Amino acid sequence: MSEATSPEPPRHSIPDAPDAPDATDATDGPAVAGASGAPSGELPGDPENAAAVNTLRIAVLRLARRIRHQRVDRSMGLAELSALGTLHRCGAMTPGELARKEHVQPPTMTRIISQLHERGLVRLEPHADDRRQKTVTPTERAEEMLQATRAQTNAWLTGLAGRLDDEEWALLRGAAPVLHKLAHL
Repeated sequence: MSEATSPEPPRHSIPDAPDAPDATDATDGPAVAGASGAPSGELPGDPENAAAVNTLRIAVLRLARRIRHQRVDRSMGLAELSALGTLHRCGAMTPGELARKEHVQPPTMTRIISQLHERGLVRLEPHADDRRQKTVTPTERAEEMLQATRAQTNAWLTGLAGRLDDEEWALLRGAAPVLHKLAHL
């Protein structure tokens, strides 16, 4: 039989992300060389790269699935939560702009916005320059829900990071901006 032990306190902590606008939406910058020195989109097809891509895919999918369970409101879908996060970072915008940023088709975004509006998480207001359009703005309730979800998820991730050794944590910290960029390409 094993003794019950209290969990070790996290060795590393993950700070809250700043609320700065998302600068990764611009994709017209210079090509970034990968670890092999090849420009983006031109990874050599060797077995090591294929294995690394496969490992990354599996890790991202598993982490995403586990993060999904950290939401404060589990009845809200990830698409709705992502749209709210984009509105929080980038500010009010038209449904078309939001669809482009979220990489979904306009009819899909129309459904997402409708669901958010029914929950009282966004306001639809007339566009300042084009009265035919609407502007989507997150409500205070949405901001509070996002903040609570972010805090809960960061606490969970901090607990996981605390189980890494110093070298693993340093590698993960260094990879975080690259993963962020990859998520926004």
